Amino acid sequence: MSFRKVNIVILILAVVLFLLVLHHNFLSLSSLLRNEVSDSGILGLQPIAFVPNAPRHLVDRRGEEIPVVIAASEDRLGGAIAAINSVQHNTHSNVIFYIVTLNNTADHLRSWLNSGSLKTIKYKIVNFDTKLLEGKIKEDPDQGESMKPLIFARFYLPILVPSAKKAIYVDDDVIVQGDILALYNTPLKPGHAAAFSDDCDSASTKVLIRGAGNQYNYIGYLDYRKERIRKLSMKASTCSFNPGVFVANLTEWKRQNITNQLEKWMKLNVEEGLYRTLAGSITTPPLLIVFYQQHSTIDPMWNVRHLGSSAGKRYSPQFVKAAKLLHWNGHFKPWGRTASYIDIWEKWYIPDPTGKFSLIRRHTEMSNIK
Repeated sequence: MSFRKVNIVILILAVVLFLLVLHHNFLSLSSLLRNEVSDSGILGLQPIAFVPNAPRHLVDRRGEEIPVVIAASEDRLGGAIAAINSVQHNTHSNVIFYIVTLNNTADHLRSWLNSGSLKTIKYKIVNFDTKLLEGKIKEDPDQGESMKPLIFARFYLPILVPSAKKAIYVDDDVIVQGDILALYNTPLKPGHAAAFSDDCDSASTKVLIRGAGNQYNYIGYLDYRKERIRKLSMKASTCSFNPGVFVANLTEWKRQNITNQLEKWMKLNVEEGLYRTLAGSITTPPLLIVFYQQHSTIDPMWNVRHLGSSAGKRYSPQFVKAAKLLHWNGHFKPWGRTASYIDIWEKWYIPDPTGKFSLIRRHTEMSNIK
């Protein structure tokens, strides 16, 4: 009798062990499926990875999903990483990053995102098809950085984030110090598809661009000698805005066909040369035309810019600390040889685990010389 009882106990233990192994394998499969989800591509813009791969107890981010779009080119990848890291660590909101890049950068980007503290983020890597730009941009060796295809990603937000009603776009040369939820909650007026920071606001210093007028009004970006520009009846003294950080109402964007309007002006510029290229931006002019007197404004502290326009420090430490977002627009990038407020930027930079991307620093160059 006791022998039969022992057999029954052994049988029960075996069944329990089998069920435990089966449950473990099911959880592993479920985790794998949850960490890699693909969407079908639209017009060549293909989401190729979605990785909410953080342990549930570390990321309890609920509420409305906040899409944040950022472009990530191979030679500036460290900038995008620092920007993403700063956003993620300064919010408890449910942020998902739509990281727009080219196919040859995707694997490098994914390996970086899967390292260290970045494992806690939710993201999609979206491949940008450069064929979208055929006939819309003209190769100009004098433009250099400003002619790289990824800078036009901001024109295609409804395609990048097809299911969202609202999204944030940020350049890769920013650091976010505030809660991105506050920027996302920027009120947009009825009929407005986007909110930008005006260049005449009190938080930004007016910058003169030699030979191109002032870079804080329309005449600094558009050639008013051209009849097509004059026919628009836009005042040349109108305050321009910076498109490196903005909030978009994608429902309104699609209703007004903003992307098509932008593409129209890109094509016309190729044919007629409508922009003042000395202003250093090829994306700003068409946005200024399409959103003329038809955009809302964001809090200027959410785009404290011109940190990259010179190597010197133009703002007080107190002001920089109070800024919600710092923007190194200009030639002097924080990952480069000379830039201001590098210590703030480096706080959010995560070294590249592959070693492909490295910061350019004077002391590194001096040690190499020695």
